[in-house]
Amino acid sequence: MKSEKITAFRTLLKESERIVFFGGAGVSTESGIPDFRSATGLYSEKLSQHVSPEQLVSHTFFERCPEEFFDFYRKRLIYMDAKPNDCHKALVALERMGKLRAVITQNIDGLHQKAGSSRVLELHGSVRRSYCMDCRALYDEKFILASEGAPHCRACGGRVKPDVVLYEESLDMEVLDAAVREIADADMLIVGGTSLVVYPAAGLLHYFRGKHLVLINKTATQADKEAALVIHDSLGEVFREALVGLA
Repeated sequence: MKSEKITAFRTLLKESERIVFFGGAGVSTESGIPDFRSATGLYSEKLSQHVSPEQLVSHTFFERCPEEFFDFYRKRLIYMDAKPNDCHKALVALERMGKLRAVITQNIDGLHQKAGSSRVLELHGSVRRSYCMDCRALYDEKFILASEGAPHCRACGGRVKPDVVLYEESLDMEVLDAAVREIADADMLIVGGTSLVVYPAAGLLHYFRGKHLVLINKTATQADKEAALVIHDSLGEVFREALVGLA
């Protein structure tokens, strides 16, 4: 059954010329980056209250407990040694074939760019960038890792914030609009490594009007019944096998 689905996936890739990939946490976990939700209860004793992972990366927590926020951020969200996996590499290969038009990602690790993808729309921002909230000076992840407590701007002393979308914050509308346009213009949409439960990102599927919707995820999603092809397996393995003989 798996080999039949891989063959079907390869056929759809051959037929398509305007492919868009929409990926979630499952793309990053195959590079050894854990889902931050695995940190349930961190700081419960220190803050005398239970703090969920979602609360830890919320705007409120960033404002009220900046030192604890950055402690979690450095330890659980920045992975300097992570490397692109077979999924990242396959998307670069599809782009070089002239087939892949864009990567839309919910991840913040910057691995798609590190692999070589040129058109990456980061719905939730990136840990690779931070900025001063006062003078807008820019900083990279190395600056955050080298700092202690809550980092401050070298130029003006203002507070530095990661360029990521925290809980309680809105997505960047320019990025979201660009993602909508790319999906609406695609003839094939590949959705990988996401359970499609986080909105508004999950709602992007409603803009797809192309021929082939393909879902690749280790577990079932709410959109499985709408897809032309569903593969419950490792993203990297599926892409690696599907690209054999494609070029």
